[in-house]
Amino acid sequence: MFEPSERVWWVRGLILNVILPLLPSCWGFSFALGCGISPHSCSSNTQLPLQDVLEPTPQKDVLFIIGVWNAKVGCQEISGAMGKFGLGVQDETGQRLIEFCQENTLVIANTLFQQHKRRLYTWTSLNGQYQNQFDYILCSQRWRSSIQSAKTRPGADCGSNYELFIAKFRLKLKKLGKITRPFRYDLNQILYDYIVEVRNRFNGLDLIDRVPDELWTEVRDIVQEAVIKTIPKKKKCKKAKWLCEEALQTAEKRREAKGKGEKKRYTHLNAEFQRIARRDKKAFLSDQCKEIEENNRMGKTRDLFKKIRDTKGTFHAKMGTVKDRNGMDLTEAKDIKKRWQEYTEELYKKDLHDPGNHDGVITDLEPDIWNVKSSGP
Repeated sequence: MFEPSERVWWVRGLILNVILPLLPSCWGFSFALGCGISPHSCSSNTQLPLQDVLEPTPQKDVLFIIGVWNAKVGCQEISGAMGKFGLGVQDETGQRLIEFCQENTLVIANTLFQQHKRRLYTWTSLNGQYQNQFDYILCSQRWRSSIQSAKTRPGADCGSNYELFIAKFRLKLKKLGKITRPFRYDLNQILYDYIVEVRNRFNGLDLIDRVPDELWTEVRDIVQEAVIKTIPKKKKCKKAKWLCEEALQTAEKRREAKGKGEKKRYTHLNAEFQRIARRDKKAFLSDQCKEIEENNRMGKTRDLFKKIRDTKGTFHAKMGTVKDRNGMDLTEAKDIKKRWQEYTEELYKKDLHDPGNHDGVITDLEPDIWNVKSSGP
């Protein structure tokens, strides 16, 4: 229906995808979406590359298409595509626009709300005698209930005979429930009291003529009660582990200096904080290494590897976008998988033959093992 052209602007954000089919002279939008578009280069037979732009758009995204269509869709309701509160009589271009909406599950927001005609027309002739509706905002049918209103503001000074057209959109985000995390106990501080408590409770446990499930329940309760009573819980550390009290006090002074606008004092305190932090971190890592060596010498493998993991930290892979051959972002898992397959196939299709070595003789190779001796320490 629409042939490719360069007259498309795509604005993609974290919440909304907005497609502007014409070059705007002045436009702006926020969560209450408003747009003013210059129609000077638009003609009735303008063809837009919207179909090519819409195909890679994920279905779950919120999609708005805003522009001057030079079409009249009329006021006859069409299920899913438009309401019954349009303006004028439908023409051929308007029929094409409705078909485009039906094919892409879009709805024309202008026609959903019953309003006075001065809130419907988007164009006024230069002599002020004629008004018509040429501008439309198209939205995904899935988000139709989120559109609060769509109307023009004839009083706005846009420097054009096209009126300012505004749509209000309200998106209700999903409320995430509070996650209750399980308590974690500091197993490195298992006190002697815990051992005594569990031993005394087990010594007094009656094991004769007991049902296995009942016995297991009692053993579980004994261990849990002893843990709660004697083993401390892990405390979440919100600051770097190696910072001492001196560094924290310096950071607080630096924050106060920044708030008061004392640039020289702030620079001095910042350098002082960095120096203390580096010193503390070096001492902290040195102590960690000593503990690792001590655990290795004593054969405490559990504490050894735990200390190594804590010191090394958690690896966080960098998440980047995968693009296809044309530079478009891929979001679907199957498309990303297919792109990786194509990339890998291209790597193996490269010609690895060395044209300079026609005899096939392997030369200038250094042996891994010299004098038939195995490598030693």
